[in-house]
Amino acid sequence: MTTIVTGIFIVVLLVIISLQSYLSWKMARDLTNIRRQLSDVIEHRTAEKVLIQTDQKTVKQFLIQINRLLDYNQQVIADYVKTKESLRKLLANMSHDLKTPLTVILGYVEKLADEKNISVEERNKTLGRLHQKTLNMAAMLNQFFDLVKLDSGDYSIPLNRISINEVCRRNILDFYDLMQSNHFQVEVDIPEHHYYILGNEEALNRILSNLIHNAIRYGSDGGFFGLAVREEGEYIAIDVWDKGKGIAKVHQEQVFERLFTLDDARNPEFQGSGLGLSITKHLVEAMKGDIHLSSQPYEKTIFTCKFHRIKY
Repeated sequence: MTTIVTGIFIVVLLVIISLQSYLSWKMARDLTNIRRQLSDVIEHRTAEKVLIQTDQKTVKQFLIQINRLLDYNQQVIADYVKTKESLRKLLANMSHDLKTPLTVILGYVEKLADEKNISVEERNKTLGRLHQKTLNMAAMLNQFFDLVKLDSGDYSIPLNRISINEVCRRNILDFYDLMQSNHFQVEVDIPEHHYYILGNEEALNRILSNLIHNAIRYGSDGGFFGLAVREEGEYIAIDVWDKGKGIAKVHQEQVFERLFTLDDARNPEFQGSGLGLSITKHLVEAMKGDIHLSSQPYEKTIFTCKFHRIKY
């Protein structure tokens, strides 16, 4: 009996050893295939995944993690390429946008230096234009640096209780004379009842200033400007719109991207840095809000910002 038991034990032990050897061989084979495919992916820099057929649970889990890493690597590469292209375009745009005002400024300086008999009135006009061009350049550079800060998270935006109604009214008044001088029909709907949000007044001023400025600048051919504040469920929405030539559907997803300019989409005669709406989107999101665009040419091009309403 003891001999039989011993024999069975030896047989079972041999089976286990054989099975372990077989499984070890299969795993070694699978790992060799994985190593070979992974080497090919790395060497040829392809976007392929490592795929092998295996019934080894451990190997399957290992494959899942490897392919996740490969997907992450591809995303990092794509982000790098996109960032590199953005920086290239940024430098090109900044170079172009700086070159034009610098050339104008140089012309004004040369005029002041060369024309000895220039009248006081003409000199003052030239100095005024020179000052304005310098301010425009400074504003553009500030936009660039602000966007860099927003991207890096270094731009602090403290949030507190603010009235959307009052901020909107002030911004309309700031631009009202400009609208009148450009013969805009103006439609404003700001309720008397105050709507409050958790936001930042300086940031909201900049958001509205950018949106109103864009509506005037690019919607002038429609001769219409509108702004409305309204309640939408738990949110307060601000609509800013014009009736200009609009923005093609193909561009509507791009308008908030850094360096995308509305000049190509709406009015090629204007040249901008392509930073304003990107900054606007960053500021809206920093205030826990959302912004989107809808456009029908010569009917309504509308930017809508939504913020959570607070009732205290």
